[in-house]
Amino acid sequence: MKKAGDLLSVFFDEKMQQRAQGYSKLFSSWIRLTKKYGIAAAADHSRIRELDRKILLVEADHPGWIQILQTREHKLLEDIQSQFPDLDINAISFRLSRGPLQGEEKKQDPGPEEMESEDSAAAPLPEEAQREKSGYERIKDKKLRESLKSLEKNIAARNRGRK
Repeated sequence: MKKAGDLLSVFFDEKMQQRAQGYSKLFSSWIRLTKKYGIAAAADHSRIRELDRKILLVEADHPGWIQILQTREHKLLEDIQSQFPDLDINAISFRLSRGPLQGEEKKQDPGPEEMESEDSAAAPLPEEAQREKSGYERIKDKKLRESLKSLEKNIAARNRGRK
């Protein structure tokens, strides 16, 4: 006959194992989720960092990727909540990574502008010209540049509506 402590131990071990499997599935679902919502490139520049107090913390290696992820935040959260109801996730929070993402080497400029093709890379501009070149002009990928401009306009319009 088993002792009550042995039975409780088995019960808690199973419960802990199921919870750990849920966490593992959540963390490994990030690439699929970003692809599902049309931002697959963001998966290479972001990751789920942790789940704390019902808030999913996602790190990105450049502020531009955070902005892109925020455009799909609501859909990502809804999908995560429906797939992982036991984890009781209420929000997603984004932050800039303090170093390279896990398993990556430090990159020179890991921003969204790296989506440009290798053959379109120009010779470095003189220091003076680089100082003049700022904002959207620095983003060589036309689709990304236009998406960010559109996002900025939508946010500005939304903020004007609140005043």
